[in-house]
Amino acid sequence: MRIIQSCSVIQVLLISPSLKEENAQKLQEGTCELATETSQPLVFVQEKHIGDHEKTLKAHKEGKLQKLLEMNGHMQVPHSYDFDLIVIGGGSGGLAAAKEAAKYDKKVMVLDFVTPTPLGTSWGLGGTCVNVGCIPKKLMHQAALLGQALQDSRKFGWQFTEEVKHNWMAMTESVQNYIGSLNWGYRVALREKKVTYENAYGEFVRPHTVKATNKRGIEKLYTAKRFLIATGERPRYLGIPGDKEYCISSDDLFSLPYCPGKTLVVGASYVALECAGFLAGLGLDVTVMVRSILLRGFDQDIANKIGEYMEEHGINFIKQFVPIKVEQIEEGTPGRLKVTAQSTVGDQIIEGEYNTVLLAIGRDACTRKIGLDKVGVKINEKTGKIPVNDEEQTNVPYIYAIGDILQDKLELTPVAIQAGRLLVQRLYAGATIKCDYVNVPTTVFTPLEYGACGYSEESAVEKFGEENIEVYHSYFWPLEWTVPSRDNNKCYAKIICNIQDNERVIGFHVLGPNAGEVTQGFAAAIKCGMTKAQLDNTIGIHPVCAE
Repeated sequence: MRIIQSCSVIQVLLISPSLKEENAQKLQEGTCELATETSQPLVFVQEKHIGDHEKTLKAHKEGKLQKLLEMNGHMQVPHSYDFDLIVIGGGSGGLAAAKEAAKYDKKVMVLDFVTPTPLGTSWGLGGTCVNVGCIPKKLMHQAALLGQALQDSRKFGWQFTEEVKHNWMAMTESVQNYIGSLNWGYRVALREKKVTYENAYGEFVRPHTVKATNKRGIEKLYTAKRFLIATGERPRYLGIPGDKEYCISSDDLFSLPYCPGKTLVVGASYVALECAGFLAGLGLDVTVMVRSILLRGFDQDIANKIGEYMEEHGINFIKQFVPIKVEQIEEGTPGRLKVTAQSTVGDQIIEGEYNTVLLAIGRDACTRKIGLDKVGVKINEKTGKIPVNDEEQTNVPYIYAIGDILQDKLELTPVAIQAGRLLVQRLYAGATIKCDYVNVPTTVFTPLEYGACGYSEESAVEKFGEENIEVYHSYFWPLEWTVPSRDNNKCYAKIICNIQDNERVIGFHVLGPNAGEVTQGFAAAIKCGMTKAQLDNTIGIHPVCAE
């Protein structure tokens, strides 16, 4: 910083230490003219006139000030940082990025803190996927599939006379033991890679500085040259009487210390349908309350087939209703709850009694309480999501973001991991590859699994026009299901092709056993630009569902 005496007033000039004397002289001369027109003080950054106090403050809030200070990727004012990179959030993406950065001998810190749910549930290092998402969900889905396999096994000659029961506590204990081993493994991996880990809540307090608050309320300040926000999302609540007092979310379900009993699942998201599916598969009485459509954003032809299959297998659906009140009738584990719901298309009010109410109506980005306003990071005020460029960079150049908190990006664990690793490789290893968010495969683990890659039929029509797409589809009957004589013509495959591009496959959808395993292979082919003709010329493996 230099202070220039000009026109009988003191002017403040913020510049790089390497400013040449002749340039300083020109700026000093220029302040005379500006002083007659502008309120004091006059602020310059990198030889650029910013303005008075009010304009400087505005530039700071908009992130413009920091951009000027970091021209050419280097701080233009001398500064010593505690870390090269601080990652806020210890989920799949944040941990992948932290460990990748450590490979390049960077000094890295991970801050991770789980705010307990309204019912007090919390968990260890690893984020949503490991603790309360993909991992426990897939394991409980497997538990339900095993129940179905037991029924099928009699037709294959297995004989057993004793009554088969499911033990919720035995299942959750086994699942939580496995998750605990993953939590420990992540901590060990960070230590081995010399990544500093603190179980503390990270919050920006000023540029390049975060406050870390642990569970005892002890606060510490840390600085870093760069930051990566990977805070993920948490389940949304309804905002009605009794929701936080008596309802659970997916954050609570997988470690619930008692069998949930008769369950109302509120929502039509993939989380809602997956949970409803495995709970019913474990033998519970399950009802799903749907506000409008199933699986918004997914192919609706497929979504409706999933709903039909679930209804045929004993899951009740209450459509076009939303809860307006949840009351406790009786305490217990589980207790009894009364749910009052209102129609979304009329004035009808209904009531029902359940042991457990599971809310799965969506998730909110964890971005509003981490001090982003203190450093000028812009968010979507409606959703809390963070807009980034194609290199996961926010409007503040030294702050990046990955994962579920990104605006208009896929909310999938492997996407966050890929984005985090590639970002670090660009920052520290001279790489140029960017994360490709197109044609990312995914699977919904409903009782009839749904694998997808590329466009849904609706989005393809919107993008290319109905006259420019061709849809090919067929039903199939898995060989494994023929002997038990169940669910004929329920499995389904569909591809969507772009007629104007040599019938390139732009959408792939499959309903059936092991849909995720099937979809993964086709996703690689779609990435390579597979056409309908190439697909037709590929010989299938017999006798499998992928055939």
